[in-house]
Amino acid sequence: MAEVTNELIYEVLKAIQRDVAETRHSVSEVKVELNAMRGHLIAMQQDIHNIYATLTRHEVRLDRIERRLELTESPFAP
Repeated sequence: MAEVTNELIYEVLKAIQRDVAETRHSVSEVKVELNAMRGHLIAMQQDIHNIYATLTRHEVRLDRIERRLELTESPFAP
């Protein structure tokens, strides 16, 4: 079995330190990508909200046009 020396421990610790630094870098990249995805998701949610608002306005206008042209049936008609 190999003898455990200070040099061997030092080399192992340097390798661990290098691996930790690489892991930190990778995590940092993942955070950047996650923030970009979050931004896109927020933009999509805003777009969907705007679409619903537009549809609601169109529905109100269409209802008004139908009432004006008397195209809707009265709920009280026999």
